[in-house]
Amino acid sequence: MTVYVDVVLLENLCMNYIILFGTGYIIKLKIKHWRILVSSSIGAVYAILAYMGIFPLYANIVVKIILSICMVYIAFNPKNIKAIIKELALFYLVSFALGGCAFALLYIVRPQDIFMKDGVYIGTYPLKIALLGGVVGFIITYVAFKVVKTRMNKNELIYEIVLKINEKELTTKVMLDTGNMLKDPISNNPVVLIEKKILYNILPKELLENTKNMLGGDFKNNEDLENEYRTRLRIIPFTSVGKQNGMMLGIKVDEIKIITDIDEIINTNAIVCVYEKEFSKRGKYFGIMGMDLIA
Repeated sequence: MTVYVDVVLLENLCMNYIILFGTGYIIKLKIKHWRILVSSSIGAVYAILAYMGIFPLYANIVVKIILSICMVYIAFNPKNIKAIIKELALFYLVSFALGGCAFALLYIVRPQDIFMKDGVYIGTYPLKIALLGGVVGFIITYVAFKVVKTRMNKNELIYEIVLKINEKELTTKVMLDTGNMLKDPISNNPVVLIEKKILYNILPKELLENTKNMLGGDFKNNEDLENEYRTRLRIIPFTSVGKQNGMMLGIKVDEIKIITDIDEIINTNAIVCVYEKEFSKRGKYFGIMGMDLIA
């Protein structure tokens, strides 16, 4: 049977691209198509070398794992070991799903002259079957992850954040509240609610102990408050259960950094609102943020 190298290269290039794109899309990584294309090409070249048997060492499972790590690293440029492990695990999961769907279609179509050599399937099956299997596998994996994500418990929705203002930093934990749509009505900037007792570490005592006066526009009793902080003050309206047309004092911070398993998200437009009560009685988190900060 005649096997064309360019066909094998194209088939593996397309499948690798779908797998890598699906991996990045599912866990919401910043996708750079040229990086995925380069990574896919490396995997496709490996498939050719494995088939031709030029370097038998390449058929070794250890080398295949190393190749997978290299492909994930080139495609997504993970920031740390934890991110690499997570992306690699999902890369394999998506590969299994896509491969399973492709083989299922091959079983239904029953093409002739198909065989495996050194882990590479070769034959006269149409390229569209492999691509269709890839697309179906991606959809199945994506839907499965959406279902799992909706059932995450609160511990999986807690993020570590770093607040920065006037060269001071505060590291604390906040919970992601998908229903929190609170924003500054003027600038439309996202708002994070933080417990007052935590904010004493980075904000003046004069500000935090006179929030009610400031909400009413009274600065007479706060002459010691620096002008730098006065220009940062915002009035944020809100509505909650049992309280209509409420007001909270907000402070424009220099930066909020959200630390995730994959990356660090930095927002320089966020506003921190002073929350008088406690969010968690057990002290698991000390604030609430909305989806706008990690979208």
